[in-house]
Amino acid sequence: MASKKYLLLAGAMTLLAASPGFAQVKPSYDALDSSKVSAKNMAQFNSFRNNQSDYPAKPRNMWELGVHGGYHFIQGDVAALPGFGGGLSLRKALGHTFSIRGEYTGSFDYGLDYKLKPNTVGGAYNATASRNGGFVVPAYRTATHQLSLDFIASLSNILFYKAQPKVNWYVFAGYGLMLADVDVDQNGTTGYTYGAGGANINFSGKKKDIRDALKNYHDKDYEQNAPSQGNRVQIGRKDDNQLLRHALELGTGIAFKVSKRFNIGVEEKLTLPFDDYLDSYTAGAYDGTKDFFSYTSIRLNFNLGNPNKRVEPLWWVNPLDFAYNELNSPRRMKLPTPVLPDADGDGVTDQFDREPNTPAGAPVDSHGVAKDTDGDGVPDFKDKQLITPTYCFPVDADGVGKCPDPECCKNIVDKPNCASLIFPSVAFKGSATKISNDFEAVLGSVANTLRSNPSCNILVTGHAGAKGKKGGVDLSSRRVDAVIDYLAEKQGIDRGRFIKQNTPGDAGTVDLAPAN
Repeated sequence: MASKKYLLLAGAMTLLAASPGFAQVKPSYDALDSSKVSAKNMAQFNSFRNNQSDYPAKPRNMWELGVHGGYHFIQGDVAALPGFGGGLSLRKALGHTFSIRGEYTGSFDYGLDYKLKPNTVGGAYNATASRNGGFVVPAYRTATHQLSLDFIASLSNILFYKAQPKVNWYVFAGYGLMLADVDVDQNGTTGYTYGAGGANINFSGKKKDIRDALKNYHDKDYEQNAPSQGNRVQIGRKDDNQLLRHALELGTGIAFKVSKRFNIGVEEKLTLPFDDYLDSYTAGAYDGTKDFFSYTSIRLNFNLGNPNKRVEPLWWVNPLDFAYNELNSPRRMKLPTPVLPDADGDGVTDQFDREPNTPAGAPVDSHGVAKDTDGDGVPDFKDKQLITPTYCFPVDADGVGKCPDPECCKNIVDKPNCASLIFPSVAFKGSATKISNDFEAVLGSVANTLRSNPSCNILVTGHAGAKGKKGGVDLSSRRVDAVIDYLAEKQGIDRGRFIKQNTPGDAGTVDLAPAN
């Protein structure tokens, strides 16, 4: 009988584990979601959110309502026949690992032995014993009502390498209060005759044949109360031979998640009432064994509660999930502002600065090296002639070139030739109209040239792009104005010396050229 029970249990577990419908929904629990926190835990929630506490508040979680049914039998002195049980349960999480469950179970258990046993109990078995030389074949039906309170420990919800549990293994222990009505089938006061003149059963034959013969012979009326329990007959007894017994419960189970609201479980529970008369028979005063109930059940469990205010029962929530997500994408974690040393304050950190002692305010490149726009070997922050033509090289310590006079004109003093002046272009990025720091230095050099040549005017040319679109013309004009404004307002050059124009061309530059 037990082998069939475990075969059924293994088959049910295999079917559940193989079903593709399980574990399709990943539960979500955000420790920073105040809607899931009760009023009494709100102080801890606020403390955690404001980084005053290291521990989040326990969220409100759903109750689990269960419906169960399955194979029930008594392990005792009499060979059991298949019985059945069923009932309801209500479970609540105490934390992520422990929970408590209240349960009602009703059951019918049957037994019919296949051996002649000595009549050690008397009572309703006496009539049969008198017909069979003091021997009987115990046959019983036990109807029970049981209330239990179990403490459950979940074994598989704290996961280090997965997000959320999809299968929940658990073990439990608890207390049960049982009301049992034990009745026997012994044909009333007449009793059964198993030998000649009666059923004539061959008890030395095969077990199956003996069982079949006994099943056909017994009427299955269970019309009599089971024999009394000796000198304990009055302990806990009720009317109609109902025994009130305390019991210890032990068991294990596994549940498979189908959705956030529903899971299916398989459970094995042993109930030990410490009584040897639940199967209507005891082997004798010196028999140290006690009867116990075995219940293998399929359980349909439903989560109760508003999902907007409660998370799933906590045994379905991995308590490490929030911590791992916070490490991957911090929201609450206090991250210090990175401090990157920059000794010379040029905007390039020391670890990447190839020239760590650049003077304050000196323009540098992306490597922290002082810029030298004209490549004359004098950095811009020292160069008094920022753009020196290459034919004027070498330059002096101030970056000023020495351009030789032409042979034909060495002794001629004449007005400066404005057409020979060379001016740079000013570049802009994107749609910007503001002159960058680098090109302000370039325009400073232009201003020095204009001061040295007061009779020379300058042509400021903007470019509206290849097609000269209307929007490009406007942008080009504003950039031309920005260049003139800088030379006039910042460098003191007379506005009358500038001539503006816009032409097609590279929209990112403004060109400067002699206008004379």
